[in-house]
Amino acid sequence: MKSYDLNTDTIVRIHNAIQYIEENSTSKLLLEDVAAKAHFSPFHFHRIFKAITEETFVNFVTRKRIEKSADFLLHKQNKTITEIAFLSGFSSISSFSRTFKKFYGISPKQFKEGTPSRFSKICKTKSKNGKVETQLEQYIYNMKNYIQHIEDKARKLNVVTIEDIDVAYIPHIGPFQNLGKAFEKLLQWAYPRNLMNGGNQIMSIYHDSPKITAPDKLKVSACISIDKSKVDTSDINTRTIKGGKYIEVNFELGLDEFQKTWEGIFVWMFNKGYKINSDLDPFDIYHNDYNTHPQKKCNTTIYIPVH
Repeated sequence: MKSYDLNTDTIVRIHNAIQYIEENSTSKLLLEDVAAKAHFSPFHFHRIFKAITEETFVNFVTRKRIEKSADFLLHKQNKTITEIAFLSGFSSISSFSRTFKKFYGISPKQFKEGTPSRFSKICKTKSKNGKVETQLEQYIYNMKNYIQHIEDKARKLNVVTIEDIDVAYIPHIGPFQNLGKAFEKLLQWAYPRNLMNGGNQIMSIYHDSPKITAPDKLKVSACISIDKSKVDTSDINTRTIKGGKYIEVNFELGLDEFQKTWEGIFVWMFNKGYKINSDLDPFDIYHNDYNTHPQKKCNTTIYIPVH
């Protein structure tokens, strides 16, 4: 079997194709068209794409559509399953239901009914003796715990409107805790270009939710803000963080506190009546090198897009 030399230009072009798929997952996507966007022949694109993503083109597109539908089922309770099927890019409800069940192990209906707004409805389960037991007290406890965590830890908490931010980025696919390798590559690119002089921001963009996407498929962008007019980005991926309304929260956190903090922000948001803007991706900005902090803490600001 022939092996491909995946040079920097090739990887940039493939990830441009991935970005195109993600932004157009609800449209009809043909391999030939996406290959052309990446300036490959369909033959070479399919094989290089699979080598980089470890998924075929068809499987990747299908997974993105299913994950989008799961997000709709979670956050757009007013939409019918049929509406969600077509909003997610499926041509028929039967195809959608069959694919969804194969992916998650349950039907879209079961998924939707099993994941109502977890803070506005009492979840009930049956015990072994047949009696219905409420989990209301546990929900209230969890909610208070998360809200208390945010209010104790937050150094600044605002709702802000931000402008577009241009970034250069190294893509990462896999568990969040392995993101460090992508940042190592990013810094290797940034230092020789004098971008680490304090004028540019280091950040992460989170394209997938760990509540929906499997850990080995999570996609994150390790980023540095740039001025496109002042730096050559021909050998690295670029994208724009879209401006809009965001919840902005600043923390000083240990590495073991990030998961609870992210989860806590969403609980705090739901409690305050904010709704996630699923058209935009959450991101965070890092203000220090945690290795130089006496207590190994990160000074970070988290941004969650909201309506």
